[in-house]
Amino acid sequence: MKEKLAFLFENWKTIPNLMSFCRILLIPVFAVLFYKGYTIAAVIVLGISGLSDLFDGKIARKFNQVSNLGKMLDPIADKLTVFTIAIILFIKFYTADNRTLHLFSWVFLLFILKDLVMLGFGAFMLAKGMRPGAAEIYGKAATVAFYVVMLLIMAIGPEVGAFRAYYTLPDTAMMVLVVIAVLMTFVAFASYIPATYRQCAERFGWGKYKKEK
Repeated sequence: MKEKLAFLFENWKTIPNLMSFCRILLIPVFAVLFYKGYTIAAVIVLGISGLSDLFDGKIARKFNQVSNLGKMLDPIADKLTVFTIAIILFIKFYTADNRTLHLFSWVFLLFILKDLVMLGFGAFMLAKGMRPGAAEIYGKAATVAFYVVMLLIMAIGPEVGAFRAYYTLPDTAMMVLVVIAVLMTFVAFASYIPATYRQCAERFGWGKYKKEK
């Protein structure tokens, strides 16, 4: 255990890790602000969180600050943010007066379902001595799409948008954007499957990796 912890916290004091820690701390701040009705402040906090997610990896690679802890913190911060936003919007839309939004609310649960499955597989792989794959281009693209769509909904979305008094995104446009974000999320999920299967096959001796007795 000590060796694993030493490996995890090797060269962990970096700017990207600090940004990931701050992103995790911003999650309850965002949730409380949105719940209390300070939607403009909540949108600003979410925007800051999204920007930190966009730049922490770039900073880590440019200044050679990639760390083992950072490889775990970044996806954890992503998933906690997705969980929080998806739950908040599900509740808001489920309780909306607009019948269309009420019926559409369940779509936000798909984001949670995907991340629960990934967390489950990730925990299983770690328990078996394997390392879950790092985020690939599809994963990053899906995260960017998620942030952009959720910021649009919280800024100008029907019934929830902070600036909807000036302009409200039509229901159909909002639903199309959310569906696109969902599809990108599941494409990203599918991109992890080959590497995950390959690791499991090597670990448990499946298929061509099966050891001869």
